[in-house]
Amino acid sequence: MIRDLELAFVKLHVLHHSEQEEVFGIGLMEELAHHGYRVGPGTLYPTLSKMQSQGLLTCEARTVNRKQRKYYSITRAGRNLLKEIRQKIKELHREVVESQSGR
Repeated sequence: MIRDLELAFVKLHVLHHSEQEEVFGIGLMEELAHHGYRVGPGTLYPTLSKMQSQGLLTCEARTVNRKQRKYYSITRAGRNLLKEIRQKIKELHREVVESQSGR
């Protein structure tokens, strides 16, 4: 169960960071590690691919230091989903976190 929830958080991080700037796999793994998520390529790359096939991200391959690197950007559908989810996160935060501080 915890892995399913963490993967959902990872997807939210991907949407958030791709809204800020283009992202790529290794950079995302490093960023996610700063938040306490240990996500390897076997999890991240299929997740990015699925998000792309769902229309949430676009992908552009570029050569960097003679290696192919895929850069991901959020789409309009991804922005709309992120906007909707942000509202749900606020509500969940109020219920789960803020309601505990009064106890």
